[in-house]
Amino acid sequence: MAEEERPAARPLKPLFSVGSRKSASGSQSLAAETAVALSYGGSSHAVLMATPADLVDLAYGFSLTEGIVRRPDEILGVEPVPFTSGIDLQITLAEDRSAALAARRRSMAGPVGCGLCGLESIDAAMRPVPVVEGDDFTMSTDDVDTAVAALSRHQPFFAKTRAVHGAGLFRPATGLVAMREDVGRHNALDKLIGALARQGEAAAGGAFVVTSRLSVEMVQKAAVAGAPVLIAVSQPTALAVETAEKAGITLVASARGDGFSVFSHGSRIRQ
Repeated sequence: MAEEERPAARPLKPLFSVGSRKSASGSQSLAAETAVALSYGGSSHAVLMATPADLVDLAYGFSLTEGIVRRPDEILGVEPVPFTSGIDLQITLAEDRSAALAARRRSMAGPVGCGLCGLESIDAAMRPVPVVEGDDFTMSTDDVDTAVAALSRHQPFFAKTRAVHGAGLFRPATGLVAMREDVGRHNALDKLIGALARQGEAAAGGAFVVTSRLSVEMVQKAAVAGAPVLIAVSQPTALAVETAEKAGITLVASARGDGFSVFSHGSRIRQ
């Protein structure tokens, strides 16, 4: 499967800078943002604004978390096709999944900040989440701080641009297992989930750590992936907490190295 990669950052010079930014008046690295279509059987299903890197991972992660496929091997191929205005990810599914998708075909198109735009019904947006196993998995409070610090150290695009989100899988015994970045928080998490699926790496026995707030769709994606713990540097929404409770996920928020809050299934965090 080919990867269509475009620069994830590009240099641009501001017209002028003032105050503390006056010394940064030269070219600055800005995050790239590209329209990415996800097409199944030649028909566009979703259009996302995304960082044009790790797009095959995005195709796998999106297909899994949206319930289009149940397993990675139900995706037979991903072919990124470049256009002047963006990239079309042409995804080939196993025959039974193509038939299932045709039966529930819906249109979806949304900007970076919204993962639910285009859903045709409230029921589709509020779909039931699977219950995550892993009550035997625990991590210490120090592990939470270590996970956040590890993610911060392994974000090359963020270091250049200060304008992308990161999502990683952290295991206390081994550290950061995988990490992906994107201008969209949902995309970053989908890319991570897709990368893990392609590598045959399970999210169970680890914690997802993300650089964004926790909205309900972030919890839904973590539940599909089977991550027992979801750590974020910002706060959750009330609905995200309710959904995490139902899904059996430990929700850790405002984790920035100086403390954090646990909102659900707190027995997994050892104090």
